[in-house]
Amino acid sequence: AAVYVVRCGDELRCAKVYKKLDHRSFRQNILHREGRKVRNSRKARAMEKRTRYGRGEEEKSWQTAEVDALYRLDAAGVRVPRPFHFADGVLLMELVVGIDGEVAPRLNDVRLTGDTARSYFKTLIRAVQRMLCAGLIHGDLSEYNVLVDSDGPVIIDLPQVVNAASNNNAKSMLLRDVRNVKLYFGRFAPELCSTKYGEEMWHIYETGQLHPETRLTGRYQPPKKKADLESVMEEIDLAREDLDARQREELEDVVKQELRRLRQTGPQSRGRTAKTPPSKRRKKRSRRRGRRVA
Repeated sequence: AAVYVVRCGDELRCAKVYKKLDHRSFRQNILHREGRKVRNSRKARAMEKRTRYGRGEEEKSWQTAEVDALYRLDAAGVRVPRPFHFADGVLLMELVVGIDGEVAPRLNDVRLTGDTARSYFKTLIRAVQRMLCAGLIHGDLSEYNVLVDSDGPVIIDLPQVVNAASNNNAKSMLLRDVRNVKLYFGRFAPELCSTKYGEEMWHIYETGQLHPETRLTGRYQPPKKKADLESVMEEIDLAREDLDARQREELEDVVKQELRRLRQTGPQSRGRTAKTPPSKRRKKRSRRRGRRVA
């Protein structure tokens, strides 16, 4: 998308103009789009078949996904640009301003100390936690999708936002988001690289006990469970039975096809004299020649 600074009355705001689908460079949209509901069945079929109309509707769904996410996260207390209006592929939202009054820089353009890195890291982890409590995962979080204003990090770029409850890739995307942030801030505070906030956060979320104010430690030990051998053996037996049943069905199909072929060719072969095999014909010829010589 192209981003512009525009004036609305006495205020400066940000206008995000989305590019056409042909100019998009984000290639993993299928993974992120999983779980998004399309109520119109015609649109859903067109998007699935990747027709021209379907690609256009897919692009609209990406745009509206970001707009809906911004409203939802702003209400949940996550630091994102506040949206004001969206129409005809243009999103009007709050202009994030830096300490000097200019447009806020990206996180990767800011010089950090160890203490500042630790502070920003905690802020982003709390933001990711609040997002997850709101049922959303950024899906592409990194130092390039975070602005820094006078109060700290602000998360931006949300068209690929993921539904945490209905997307099968939600866990891996959450862990990747947290890992990206962890490795970046780990350059300035190496001890952050050994934390496991993503694993801890997802584990608490799966149990239904994650809240915006839940205190995370950054430590996580996977629960150790004894293998249920009986269940494993039952699964193996069921798989074997299924395999045997499929093999029997395939064999029955082969037999039926052979019988059908024999029925079709049977009447045509009736009344025909059986042909003598070539080997027997050679033997008969040799015998005749022997008699003539005698």
